[in-house]
Amino acid sequence: MAAPLVEMRDISIAFGGVKAVDGVTVDLHRGEVVGLLGHNGAGKSTLIKALSGAYKRDAGQIFIDGAEVQIDNPRDARRCNIETIYQTLALADNLDAKANLFLGRELVGGAGFLDDDAMEAETRKIMKRLNPNFAKFTAPVKALSGGQRQSVAIARAIYFDAKILIMDEPTAALGPAETAQVGELVKQLKAEGIGIFLISHDIHDVFDLADRVFVMKNGQLVGQARTADVTKDEVLGMIILGKCPKAAIPGPGALDS
Repeated sequence: MAAPLVEMRDISIAFGGVKAVDGVTVDLHRGEVVGLLGHNGAGKSTLIKALSGAYKRDAGQIFIDGAEVQIDNPRDARRCNIETIYQTLALADNLDAKANLFLGRELVGGAGFLDDDAMEAETRKIMKRLNPNFAKFTAPVKALSGGQRQSVAIARAIYFDAKILIMDEPTAALGPAETAQVGELVKQLKAEGIGIFLISHDIHDVFDLADRVFVMKNGQLVGQARTADVTKDEVLGMIILGKCPKAAIPGPGALDS
């Protein structure tokens, strides 16, 4: 069996003596969406920030395609083809899609000037691939809908060859139509073999998009399960009570472990 695209093994992270993440192991395969669930303070965002390079881990190992890697900062993560789309999207509101796509990584022509034509052509190409209905190429992104803004953020990650995508609350504050649009984008990326970690408080979104879920509570892993094998109520029981159903694989944080 092929090695996981990502394996985070026995990860621990402490702040001021308090263990925010305590010996957690999660994995992700190519073309798979893995949901990370838990209450605020459960440790899921802290765990995934060790993969994005935002936090340094105190213990544990990270493997990409079976090879151990050192990720101490976001540059290290990008070298491992890991891109993160935060809830805030980190877009420059006053700039258009093209400028946001290439922000900090602009294309330069032979004379040393910005190659606007090449950047616009590349932006149109990838947006056609991700969102064929996208037409507001010259509008500042602040004028775009939430779903369109997500399209720009995803395009920026994918254009620079992300193989591992971390999505933090991708449908927060979106309406039903925009949520469906983001869902279609996620399914398309999955079909292209990209592995996605999906952090969400919305259990319905997770069940719609994720192949597996990992549930954390108080910094520990309660357990993991395939979404096809468990119900939403059973996963809520994992989140709230730390109780694993029979179809789940319990972790150290499970109630009965």
